[in-house]
Amino acid sequence: MFPCTIIPVLVIENSANAEALGESLVKNNLPVAEVTLRTTTALDSIRTMSSVRGLITGAGTVLNVDHAKAAVDAGASFLVSPGLNEAVIKYAQSVGVPIIPGVVTPTEVGRAIELGVEIVKLFPAEAVGGPKLLKAYNSVYPNLKFMPTGGIALSNISDYLGLPNVIACGGSWMVPGDLLESGDFDQIGSLISDAAKLSASFTK
Repeated sequence: MFPCTIIPVLVIENSANAEALGESLVKNNLPVAEVTLRTTTALDSIRTMSSVRGLITGAGTVLNVDHAKAAVDAGASFLVSPGLNEAVIKYAQSVGVPIIPGVVTPTEVGRAIELGVEIVKLFPAEAVGGPKLLKAYNSVYPNLKFMPTGGIALSNISDYLGLPNVIACGGSWMVPGDLLESGDFDQIGSLISDAAKLSASFTK
């Protein structure tokens, strides 16, 4: 589904930075953006970034169907939610947009499988058991893929990406808010490039 194993999770406060950020992601070989719907400018940012050639732009923090519809209308090509919202899943499936819902418990994992979901988000990954929980799930649900997010950084991401049931990890360290706000795309580009190299070392 994704061309890389590290998915930048972005909080964009100023949509004026969206185009340059999208171009930096493509230029530095990490051409995916999960723009979280946590700001008033998120939809404008998705609209801008979805027009950046070579960039796969999705929406994160999709809490309800209204969020999902607005994101899809803005050009989001995939949706990520922090929890298992069946209405959001069914809406996404009805319009043919990939949805990655959040799960923690075996009950939620089982329900996601029943709903036809192929990739789920373990969130908040570090807080709920991280790699140990994912290893346990792999023995029970060997065909399900996970995209853990939450508390993942350079210091621990290899523990996740080395697991067979982890298709990718979401992280935000490569686009710090202060650098984005100041428009320091040289430094952001360097961080993205480093993340891209790490991502490439874990082919899935």
